[in-house]
Amino acid sequence: MSESGTTRNVTGEDEVVDLCRDLIRIDTSNYGDHSGPGEREAAEYVAEKLAEVGLEPRIFESHKGRASTVARIEGEDPSRPALLIHGHTDVVPANAADWTHHPFSGEIADGMVWGRGAVDMKDMDAMTLAVVRERMRTGRKPPRDIVLAFLADEEAGGTFGARHLVDNHPDLFEGVTEAIGEVGGFSFTVNEKLRLYLVETAQKGMHWMKLTVDGTAGHGSMIHKDNAITELSEAVGRLGRHKFPVRVTKTLRHFLDELGDALGTELDPENMDETLAKLGGIAKLIGASLQNTANPTQLGAGYKVNVIPGQATAHVDGRYLPGYEEEFLADLDRILGPRVKREDVHADKALETGFDGALVDAMQTALSAEDPIARAVPYMLSAGTDAKSFADLGIRCFGFAPLKLPPELDFAGMFHGVDERVPVDALQFGVRVLDRFIDAS
Repeated sequence: MSESGTTRNVTGEDEVVDLCRDLIRIDTSNYGDHSGPGEREAAEYVAEKLAEVGLEPRIFESHKGRASTVARIEGEDPSRPALLIHGHTDVVPANAADWTHHPFSGEIADGMVWGRGAVDMKDMDAMTLAVVRERMRTGRKPPRDIVLAFLADEEAGGTFGARHLVDNHPDLFEGVTEAIGEVGGFSFTVNEKLRLYLVETAQKGMHWMKLTVDGTAGHGSMIHKDNAITELSEAVGRLGRHKFPVRVTKTLRHFLDELGDALGTELDPENMDETLAKLGGIAKLIGASLQNTANPTQLGAGYKVNVIPGQATAHVDGRYLPGYEEEFLADLDRILGPRVKREDVHADKALETGFDGALVDAMQTALSAEDPIARAVPYMLSAGTDAKSFADLGIRCFGFAPLKLPPELDFAGMFHGVDERVPVDALQFGVRVLDRFIDAS
């Protein structure tokens, strides 16, 4: 693309939709085993868009096809601590037959951009690119250095993306003290006078686990008292039905205080069913922040209908609240019982930071300028992001990918769901807010 003539007048709002559609059309499905297409094409696309406006992006390939793009923008005051803006370019797989519009078409319909990654998280990637490109074209330096990172492999734990860069190229993040990334800054409309924007200040830790029971193999026609499938099934059933106790973290307490003020009532974390029913599309996100969770996700055993197998296995997605890992693991062992062997497939830390400081003030300022009834509030993400890796460098991480959403949109259901989509005007809103946020930060 030429940076002369009318191109110089293109704004971030003008091009954010096309950038998002282009990224969605690049299939970056991550199956967790390198069998997918990888992120190389997306990394090269991002690098090209950054190079067009004068930046010097670098591509880092941790495994064949698994690539991330990083660039640094010089700020007005390079002596100030730098800000990291990060996003991932990989997506979870999608079955086209289940979708209204093809998941890799980037189609526009009903005022929305449809496709896998529309909210998780090629929308934020596109908004970031759009803001940066406009600022670079018009010569508007940020107040401080900004590091941009478009990362591989987040959907499988970040081993070949953020974790690889943090472990092998920490110099890329020299001087960075704060970061913004995904799953935060989206709106929840309380009424015509108040819209809450949920900023992620905490996220659960994870234990993705394999459970194993060893039994005695035998003939399927005989009486058998040591059946590994039976033992494991009963344990998995107990775990899947177990309701872990409510634990009030500082993030949850702050959120409930803010929400209670907005609703005009004091909220009891032990009795949230009625409140959650009023939260629409964010109910699932908030409900999962009340307690630890352990969801069985896979079962495996046997090879023939008349053979009792000697072993049965299951996989469980376990998530624990900040400060409650030991309690969580002790509960697991008590529920599963002594016959079940538990081992981690992937584990990572929980994160929690306060909802205060100049960066939080900048978020509120930017949101209020574009939405006069906006109020930023903290919340805890039930899942995890690349922030877990960047936290190891001492970086204070927030989820802030600002979107003003229609109240009826099931936003939480879009993550890894069918018919993922993001409103066109929400993308344009996000560009304006991010631009203001950069100036205020």
